[in-house]
Amino acid sequence: MTHSSDDALLPLEAVRPPASAKDGRGAPVPAPERPVARIAVDSPLPHLDRLFDYLVPAALHETAVPGVRVRVRFAGKLVDGFLLERAADTEHEGKLTPLERVVSPEPVLTPEIAGLARAVADRYAGTLADVLRLAVPPRHAKAEAEPSADPEPSERPAQDGPGAWDAYPAGRSFLDALRGGRAPRAVWSALPGARGWAAELAEAVRATLDGGRGAVVVVPDGKDVALADAAFARVLGPGEHVALTADLGPAERYRRWLKVLRGHVRAVVGTRTAMFAPVAELGLVAIWDDGDDLHAERLGPYPHAREVLGLRAHRAGAAMLIGGYARTAEATQLVATGWARPIVAARTTIRSLAPRVRPAGEDAELAKDQAARQARLPSLAWRALRHGLERGPVLVQVPRRGYLPALACRHCRAPARCVLPPTRSAPDAVMAGAIPLGGESRDRAGEPAWSPEPHVGEGGPQCHGPLALRAGHAAPYCRWCGRVAAAWRCPSCGSPRMRAVVTGARRTAEELGRAFPSVPVRTSGRDGVLASVPDARALVVATPGAEPTAADGYAAAVLLDGWALLGRADLRAAEEAVRRWMNAAALLRPAAELVVLGDAALPAVQALVRWDPVGHAERELGDRAELGFPPAVRMATLTGAAAAVRQMLDEVRLPPDAEVLGPVPVDDAGQERAMIRVHRSGGAALSAALKGASGVRAARKTPDVVRVSVDPLDLI
Repeated sequence: MTHSSDDALLPLEAVRPPASAKDGRGAPVPAPERPVARIAVDSPLPHLDRLFDYLVPAALHETAVPGVRVRVRFAGKLVDGFLLERAADTEHEGKLTPLERVVSPEPVLTPEIAGLARAVADRYAGTLADVLRLAVPPRHAKAEAEPSADPEPSERPAQDGPGAWDAYPAGRSFLDALRGGRAPRAVWSALPGARGWAAELAEAVRATLDGGRGAVVVVPDGKDVALADAAFARVLGPGEHVALTADLGPAERYRRWLKVLRGHVRAVVGTRTAMFAPVAELGLVAIWDDGDDLHAERLGPYPHAREVLGLRAHRAGAAMLIGGYARTAEATQLVATGWARPIVAARTTIRSLAPRVRPAGEDAELAKDQAARQARLPSLAWRALRHGLERGPVLVQVPRRGYLPALACRHCRAPARCVLPPTRSAPDAVMAGAIPLGGESRDRAGEPAWSPEPHVGEGGPQCHGPLALRAGHAAPYCRWCGRVAAAWRCPSCGSPRMRAVVTGARRTAEELGRAFPSVPVRTSGRDGVLASVPDARALVVATPGAEPTAADGYAAAVLLDGWALLGRADLRAAEEAVRRWMNAAALLRPAAELVVLGDAALPAVQALVRWDPVGHAERELGDRAELGFPPAVRMATLTGAAAAVRQMLDEVRLPPDAEVLGPVPVDDAGQERAMIRVHRSGGAALSAALKGASGVRAARKTPDVVRVSVDPLDLI
């Protein structure tokens, strides 16, 4: 037998078959060390909210490290998960299913964030999988594969002159504690003025970095992120921090998140998802304007950024700073219990920087202007606008966006609602003749089209959505179904004429433009948010939270429709009104005139006049404690179909001191809501009980879902 010369030169290793990843029976060969992987499977079912043991094959021994994303077979399907731990053995008596693959060798889930996610899930009666979806952004393979360069050391800019915290008696000691590696916790009442609030946060972050630790700062929206980003760049220098917002796009956001994960930067500022930023050696967590509802997550289990940051500060031994022009009852509760200390400027300093507030409902003004009670803009507000425009830009805050967002019958004052049938309905209702289809008309897709004429008095279901106007010459439309109601007539009196109930920002801008024809009018709201305006004379009409800054501050301001904020059916109506008013008033120049359209005798208006957010918050907390509302107690709500809510209340094992309120209807679709109240010390037991009851319902595959929300913002 002859051999070619090429075959004779082959080494033995080249012709030997590779080592099999399976043994002789076809089973995967386990990893040589710690062959058990504990996986957090991406499943929203509460009765499956635990870690599952899987076998680590020898081929994945090097890459299957704690924190990586994996794919596993679960309930017959391939699902995502995170590897949280490697172990030597398992309590499972059966055969372990092997890992399918490691999605990426990047350990994206740090032990600190994994523990925090578990604590947040337990706090809000949610699942670990739901919290991890909020904590870890989706993978972007291209951004992850990009080489990461070590950051070049840079010197921080020198600080000349007095610091921003020098205006507060306890400010300097707070910075010294951060610089010394300690963990102070403070509730900070920021001073008003055009200089803003970002400089104080930047100096606090700098002191933390000087102490060798990292910082996370959470602000409400992208406009605030931009202000903080600019201040951080000035105080910290280039490359010392990253800004995280959803507007960045998935690739850039993931790229910046990886910089934090890999330790290239140790300071983060962003919106609420930044509360889970994986900053190593965390030394400070801070939140600005914690009363803004944007800090409350819209996805289950609906955590609030303030509570998450508080948990994180406690677990990591880090400092915490809660700041704002106003103060929430929750922050006041932390001060009252001694968990945090207040940082407040002296009264003389506050008076020198605060605007001069004048309520339009003062008795003296009403005596001068008898029509002021009914006028939307009384003479006091007109004078403030006219005199302010002589010195610079003037701010007008309008609580409602749009043109005319609410209409009523001009004759009987009944709310104007849509009388057209629903755009879609159950087939049974159509077959039974309960819903008229408007003949045989069809739309372009061939589906039955509704008649544009209202079906009043025909017995069929109606939309009942509120009618509104988009412009002065437009026909009214329904804010729910979006259809035009040109032929509307009042169901009560038959009148076709309407009147405005609420005036929006665009209509206000239109009216002011006619009153001041030579002055430019700028609007800032949902359709477009202005970050800043020049110091030239102009009328700036903005909705709450969208007020742009002026370099030297506004020369005057008018806060319209105070009744719209104070008259809401909301537990936090007064607190929210004070917060929105003070956020706008803080943009004014010192001693600039500010007119608020509200009754001067109301505590919220008096808090603005005296610039006393602390006193108002303490009063608010006392009232809630007397009535048994959060934050003096812990409260959870159950919302769903009436039968499902009542069944869950019958089955859940509540703490002994629990009080059940309701259930009561919440809409016309048969939905009900029940509230459960316990003492603050029983909050953990309440969350555990509700999570257990949700798990039982999920295991039974109960069709009706009951939404569980712990300490929600919208209680009333």
